Amino acid sequence: MTRRLRPVGLGFLDDAPLRLVFTARVRAAPDTVYRALAEEVTGWPDWFRAVTLARPTRGGAGREVRLTGGVGFQETIMAADPGRRYAYRVDETNAPGMRALLEEWLLAPARDSPGTLVRWTFAADGPAAFRLALTAARPALGHSFRTAVRTLDGRLAARSRG
Repeated sequence: MTRRLRPVGLGFLDDAPLRLVFTARVRAAPDTVYRALAEEVTGWPDWFRAVTLARPTRGGAGREVRLTGGVGFQETIMAADPGRRYAYRVDETNAPGMRALLEEWLLAPARDSPGTLVRWTFAADGPAAFRLALTAARPALGHSFRTAVRTLDGRLAARSRG
């Protein structure tokens, strides 16, 4: 059964009771990475193993996402700055305990080598038990993120060669 979460704005990225931040590097340019994130939404399951379905909704203003295990989200795109930033808020979910969730993918040219530094911020709110469980899951979330970005990097590199 899905339920509505508290609508939050981009300021929640700084104010959330729980913020998990992960970084990784890819060889592709920020514009190419942004395209994979924001414009090729249906391709997420090809590189992010936890995602089984991703599709744009509401003419591109939202997304529907399903994860392994059956968790689903209806999201609103909060920021879509080509080559720089992609952020979305979860409006509805069947995941227990969550009160608010906002995710941001920040892209910046890598300083010391070609490519892009990718920073994923997972900003969430829920009861203390939810926040504790999410904090305990931090290593697994980080592993999932790094694996996804490595897979995306390989796909983007193969695409540029092909």
